[in-house]
Amino acid sequence: HILASMLNSMGRGPCLASGTCINHICHNFGQGWSLVGLHFPTRETEVPEAMFQEILPKVLKGDLKVVLSSPKHLELFLLAKQRVPTELEKLMGPVHLFSHENIPSLVNVLKMAATSVKKEHKLPDVALDLLRLALKEDKFPQFWKEVIEQGLLKKPSWPASYLCFRLLGAALPLLSKENLQLVMRGDLIRHFGEHMVIAKPQNLFKFAPEMSTYVTTFLEGCQDDPERQLAVLVAFSSITNQGLPVMPTTWRVTRSLSPHALQSYVAWLQNMFLQPNLDSLVDFSTANQKKAQDTSLNVPERAVFRLRKWIIHRLVSIVDQLHLEKEEALTEQVARFCLFHSFFKTKKPTRQIPETKQHFSFPVDERAREFIISAFFSLLQTLSTKFRKSPNQVTGGQSWSYRLVQLANMLLNHSHNVAILTPFTVQQRQAWDQMLETLKELEARSSEAKATAFQHLLLLVGIHLFKSPVESCELLGDIQACIKKSMEQKTRRSNKAINSQEPPWVEVMVEILLSLLAQPSHLMRQVARTVFGHICSHLTSRGLKLILDVLNPQMNEDEDSNVVVTDDSWQAHGGSSDSEDNSGSEADSEEGEESEEEERDGDVDPGFRQQLMAVLQAGKALGGVDSDEDEEELGDEAMMALDQNLASLFAEQKLRIQARRDEKNKLQKEKTLRRDFQIRVLDLIEVLVTKQPESPLVLELLEPLLSIIRHSMRSRGSTKQERDLLHKTARVFMHHLCRARHYCHEVDNCAEALHAQVERLVQQAGHQADSSVALYYFNASLYLLRVLKGNTKRHFHESQKQPRANTGPESKGPQTASCLDLSIVTPVYSSALSSFLTKRNSSLTVSMFLSLFSRYPVICKNLLPILIQHVAGSTRPRHQVRACLLLQKTLSTRELRVCFEDPEWEQLIGHVLAKVTEALHTLGEAQSKPEHQKELASLELLNTLFKTINHEKLTVDLTTLLGVLQGQQQSLQQGTHSSGSSRLYDLYWQAMKMLGVQRPKSEKKEAKDVPTQSPISMKRKKKGFLPETKKRKKRKAENATPEADATAAAASGDQPPSTGKKRRKKRKAKVLALPQVNGTPATKSSTSDIPTLSPSTPAKTPKLQKEREKLSQVNGAAPMSPTEPTGKKHQKALPKKGVLGTSPQSALPRKKARLSLVSRSPSLFQSGAKKKKVPRKKGMMP
Repeated sequence: HILASMLNSMGRGPCLASGTCINHICHNFGQGWSLVGLHFPTRETEVPEAMFQEILPKVLKGDLKVVLSSPKHLELFLLAKQRVPTELEKLMGPVHLFSHENIPSLVNVLKMAATSVKKEHKLPDVALDLLRLALKEDKFPQFWKEVIEQGLLKKPSWPASYLCFRLLGAALPLLSKENLQLVMRGDLIRHFGEHMVIAKPQNLFKFAPEMSTYVTTFLEGCQDDPERQLAVLVAFSSITNQGLPVMPTTWRVTRSLSPHALQSYVAWLQNMFLQPNLDSLVDFSTANQKKAQDTSLNVPERAVFRLRKWIIHRLVSIVDQLHLEKEEALTEQVARFCLFHSFFKTKKPTRQIPETKQHFSFPVDERAREFIISAFFSLLQTLSTKFRKSPNQVTGGQSWSYRLVQLANMLLNHSHNVAILTPFTVQQRQAWDQMLETLKELEARSSEAKATAFQHLLLLVGIHLFKSPVESCELLGDIQACIKKSMEQKTRRSNKAINSQEPPWVEVMVEILLSLLAQPSHLMRQVARTVFGHICSHLTSRGLKLILDVLNPQMNEDEDSNVVVTDDSWQAHGGSSDSEDNSGSEADSEEGEESEEEERDGDVDPGFRQQLMAVLQAGKALGGVDSDEDEEELGDEAMMALDQNLASLFAEQKLRIQARRDEKNKLQKEKTLRRDFQIRVLDLIEVLVTKQPESPLVLELLEPLLSIIRHSMRSRGSTKQERDLLHKTARVFMHHLCRARHYCHEVDNCAEALHAQVERLVQQAGHQADSSVALYYFNASLYLLRVLKGNTKRHFHESQKQPRANTGPESKGPQTASCLDLSIVTPVYSSALSSFLTKRNSSLTVSMFLSLFSRYPVICKNLLPILIQHVAGSTRPRHQVRACLLLQKTLSTRELRVCFEDPEWEQLIGHVLAKVTEALHTLGEAQSKPEHQKELASLELLNTLFKTINHEKLTVDLTTLLGVLQGQQQSLQQGTHSSGSSRLYDLYWQAMKMLGVQRPKSEKKEAKDVPTQSPISMKRKKKGFLPETKKRKKRKAENATPEADATAAAASGDQPPSTGKKRRKKRKAKVLALPQVNGTPATKSSTSDIPTLSPSTPAKTPKLQKEREKLSQVNGAAPMSPTEPTGKKHQKALPKKGVLGTSPQSALPRKKARLSLVSRSPSLFQSGAKKKKVPRKKGMMP
């Protein structure tokens, strides 16, 4: 308040509270901004020193306790010390802020500041200002040790810890190399490492992304100082938990390193890999690890193993993040390092091979060698796949894989200096040399994509010769033989194979690719896809069968596959997660305990029960007592013997349980590996369908893929691999096969087989228990219909069709020109449709037949009689609904209309209309939900027929239908229906409106008047009251009548006069009530003002009369009197197609009328004369 009054007396504008002003001063002075409340003219204007001289004495009061009382006062003090140090010293004298007496107060102030920004996740300004002051006064070591490490971290809370972490990140650009060493090797960095280990996303805020931002900002800001960059990066990489660095192997801050610092960092990693210096690490153990007190976890060998595993994957990750075309030398250095230490060892150092000068201080065991090999193949995958284009080509124009093979060959030739870890046999060395020769031959033909694919395959298998020499040696020989035969095939295409017993090279190559896919390597998977894409055009039926045998679920369940599936997936994971992590082991032990408890709770083995009873009985006999006596009378020796027997028995039982559990886990693992293998093999099927959609072999894929889908749908909820296999198979089947643009055009010899397959697929679709599986079978049949329809008859029995080639080539359209035999196909789908419309439970659905009808309207035309038959009659209501729905969707399609001539189409519509009329005889009498749905479907179909008749201007007899609908009106209004009765009522009156009968409105008005007739006592006792804001507006009095309301409205002068709208509505309702009683048209009357129903026109509404009068006035004719008979005029304009029926309500019953449906007309009972007026009326509309 003192500061507020002082600011008011200065006349600087509106004042804020003292705390707010201090906050604005601290913020704005440091940023060079003017005070918010003081209205300075520009941003650059600084607060004058005179104002400081006035503010500081009244706020700080010259007392250091006030300065250290809150973060805001301390921030103002630090700001004043920076801006006006002389005035501050005059006010407070010399202040030693980092003295031992002030350290506790500084810690408390920083804790308060940390709590104040807890939800904002930012660093308080006062902490960074203190850090700058400590650096300026050369008090940084004291500040860091006493305030940060011994103060805030003595009893750490997470807000204080996050403040320290943020202060560490913000201080990186400000610290010298010596101060960096102090900060990065203290207690704070260990606390940060522990946070990185124990922080979980579910329960604790993870600070790693924020620290990465601080480090990236620091590295980008000191590009000209690579030594500081290297010091910070090495310091963070040295934070280890029992040897394992806490930073992830994929830490992307290396992108901001300068080239020199990156080179130095890679050299440091390689040196730490060869000669780990555990003393240079900032190592720690978590609280749970300390409680465990396991001495085997603290041995140096374990720490070295964890450190080396992290380093090798860190090197691979650095290459993955590089711009390969700019850092070729560094990439080659890492690749040579990984290759050499994966498969070779030094015998004698030499200058020609720098890697021979590198020695291990700790020996590399077999386990460590495995993850080095895994990291090398991960690097090879990065070099081969991610940088596939120009980065994959080094300076000499060769791929990185080829260059690594040449490097390996150079190491093999230096046998005096380098030794291979697994020595080659003579046969394996010959296979290696032959591979190099084949590579040179392929390099000469590198312009061909096929040669390039073979080269990648040969390089990959050749490098695997170092990992698994026996298997790779055999593969190399087969691959080279296949390559030679495939390259020679162009020159010897006309010659047959010399040895007929020798399998084709394509089949051998397929077996090789399957064996490569058995290894869970992503690089192998990609190379196999590429190679198969180039050889799939030469694929044979037997080669396809080899692939399908792997995918066959029945063969995989019953027989063992010839391909052995290996599991090296654990090697593919990086070093960021360690298999020996205590958290993982604790979780595994908990799961093991739970499984043991489940085993104990299960049924006891009868054999074990008998053995247990025998041991107990033997123990009692050993004690020399009867079985009826108590066990307490047994001697010590007898009890000891009994305990030993029981212990051995339970130990054996535990071993048996563990053996069963291990066997179960083994079977589950084998099943998982088999499913993963099948998913990878599906890549070959996808490539075949994508690259060769017109191959006849694609037709052989339908049923095997359907078998996989059916089998996977039964067990789709078991494992993730089952679901992945199902999803991929369904995607390949639907998107790449059934919906492909191209398909096979060579069905010369298999058209009959395809027709039989269509029949088989449709039958299997109807026999499925799940409609989702049946959908795939039905779509497969539609795909075969498409293939048959797309193949012309000159491909199918061309010799038999040759005489007819020149007789009417296009007389019968596309039906006669295709291989599709409707006489075979139509009964198949007819049987399926009949089953769908008669069976209680059918796996077929409406959408399947709609898809069939939309694609093949000719088949739909042949199946329409079955649909019409099931619209009415003794069919179940549910099946009638299906038939009505199919007809409703089908009759409105343009494709089906093209298949009919005009008279035939008009006859069809009349036939359907008759069936719908028969179904509507029971309208309004539904007693169950299926019957109610049948009525809805019938009316919807009827309205669709009306639209078709109206659109095409067909001439049909609607008198019988009108009589049926009018006869069921009373039952429809009086009957009790389900919740969808309003929809039924709307559909009914929609149909009646098309027939010229308007919906009555009197019932709605009576319904509005009903609530106002309930009298309520005027003398009700009030219980409490409502405030005016809670009362409803425009609410009538409870005891008022409509007459009283009208009187009150007339008496009040603030309301507008009545417009007579209600009076006109009443008069209109009376006029409508005369000619329409219960919605039926009335006969001719001399007293009515409405037109009468003639043989050619129904009763018309007053609205229609007004429209016609306006139309006649616009056309220049006098308006026709509403009482003038118009029957003769309308009869003259009737179309002369014939009489379809008579109107039972006509004034001239002996004259037959023609009833037509005309578009854009509110009534269906209109003559042909109306057609002439419609275009003029349409043209006059705005």
